[in-house]
Amino acid sequence: MCLSWPSLLGVTVSPLKRSMFLFALYMCSILLVATPVAAQTPTPTAAISLTCAPNNIDIQVNPGAIPSGYTTCTLENPTSWIEKVAIMVTSDGMATASPGNMYVGGGAEVDFQVSVRADPYMDVQARQLTISATVQEINGVPPLNQADSTNTLIVNIEQYSLVQVEAVEPFVQLMPKVDKNFEFKVYNLGNQVDFMKVGITDASRKSLEDAGFTINLPAVKVQLESKVAPQKVRVMIRTPKNQGWTDAYHVLDFYAESDFACQNGGCMRESQMITIYVRGVYLPGFEVIPALSMLVLAAAVVGRRLNADEEEGISEWRECAPGL
Repeated sequence: MCLSWPSLLGVTVSPLKRSMFLFALYMCSILLVATPVAAQTPTPTAAISLTCAPNNIDIQVNPGAIPSGYTTCTLENPTSWIEKVAIMVTSDGMATASPGNMYVGGGAEVDFQVSVRADPYMDVQARQLTISATVQEINGVPPLNQADSTNTLIVNIEQYSLVQVEAVEPFVQLMPKVDKNFEFKVYNLGNQVDFMKVGITDASRKSLEDAGFTINLPAVKVQLESKVAPQKVRVMIRTPKNQGWTDAYHVLDFYAESDFACQNGGCMRESQMITIYVRGVYLPGFEVIPALSMLVLAAAVVGRRLNADEEEGISEWRECAPGL
């Protein structure tokens, strides 16, 4: 014999109360079934891996170069969900360019580049570049855990050479057999201390020595700081002992050469020429052209006087012999 649940409870239930009781019983049955399923689903955990290569970025800052470099980074998502990753770059005072956010699929990798730009003519130095990746969303919602990865790189500002030479006296007039110290200013316009090899070009030295000059260069290499006051270099010269009766012009070709540039496959030489005017030997107090002019004038005066004396003598002789 079957009994209904109102009979079992011993109470009389209205249709409304019966409906509410059935709805509550239905909801309890759903919760009892859903609870084990939810317990079996894991909570999403964010994770990200960042790697960059190369780890050292070399930048050239010499005149004419593009003072920038870059590195390639890879984001790896080891999870099974799509992640939104924020990229942050700290460059120690240098300008950078990189993406702000990237989406990485589950179990996938994504590459991106980070470029850095230095100031032209910067001094030689090394600076840090820090690249960070942080998970902002996983499957469209903020992650429950902190997930990030960081790489630290080195930016190297490379050395370059730039030489400038200036002659203190670009033109000099000298007499034969005199001593003269010529001064040249050597500038290091590079971005690091450098050694400068100084000297006279072979062709110029040979030409001067063949003409009778004596050349002495006390220093053959000087050390110069970057972008400071120039270093003065002396060249000792003695003019020829016998110049002759004519003037002569000679050229002294001085040069300075960067030791750093030569050691790195491209010698950088800067030269400066000076003109040496050596006077010939003349009569004391006379120049060639004025002396010749004076001699011509004197000869003309003497000639006129001789002609006048001859004409005067002929006149006197005719007066003494009127019949002739």
